[in-house]
Amino acid sequence: MRACLLASGSKGNSLFIDTGETKILLDAGLSAVEILRRLNAIGVEGSEIDAIMVSHEHQDHVRGAGALARKLKIPVILSYPTHKEISRHLAKTQVIEFESGYSFCFRDLAIDPFPITHDACDPVGFIIESSEGTMGIATDLGIATRLVVDKLQKCRILIVESNHDEEMLMNGPYPWHLKQRIRSRHGHLSNNDSAALLEEILHPNLEGVFLAHLSETNNDPNLAHNTATAMLDCQNICSPRLIVGAQDQASAVFCLNG
Repeated sequence: MRACLLASGSKGNSLFIDTGETKILLDAGLSAVEILRRLNAIGVEGSEIDAIMVSHEHQDHVRGAGALARKLKIPVILSYPTHKEISRHLAKTQVIEFESGYSFCFRDLAIDPFPITHDACDPVGFIIESSEGTMGIATDLGIATRLVVDKLQKCRILIVESNHDEEMLMNGPYPWHLKQRIRSRHGHLSNNDSAALLEEILHPNLEGVFLAHLSETNNDPNLAHNTATAMLDCQNICSPRLIVGAQDQASAVFCLNG
């Protein structure tokens, strides 16, 4: 299994996942043209993509989903409430609906969508399992609930949110109501929140961690990386590889060992 954050941040998000047999995108928050360009940059042709899966309906996650699905003639996989919210953007596309909290299969993937707290109609995280290994994705969430912690246990690859530095947010230019929204139970995880979540689910077989959805205004990649690294350095196990996602370019590609 390999993964790459094609884009990560408030202007657009997309995650590429490859199990060898199946290649999917989780979210398509850039234009179809830009997503194809970033796939090409990591050596992947658009024609290789089997589906687009959607976590929630916000534009930074779905902006290019309809256009890309129509161009590549691939399905969009999303929950019924999310489909209802963005149905006008998915005209003339094949749609596969799931229900949050109920596992389903797509090709060789066993997919477990679980509810998270965010200001969207039906936001979900995902556990994606194949013969290659298990990946957990939890971004765009205000708090790491007990369910989130339980779901992310034992994954070999994690994509977790590290949206903002608390001091940068509070001292930054955002209006107060937006600061409150970001800090709320339906907002986004801070660097410290992300590190605390990782500490709770850290285990010896965790090989790779992506820090995702960093704010360009209220965070700095070095701060996010250093906060997570400081926590990992205190643990008595071999630390996973840490990759910080970016808005303007694809991240490094992470591949599981065996």
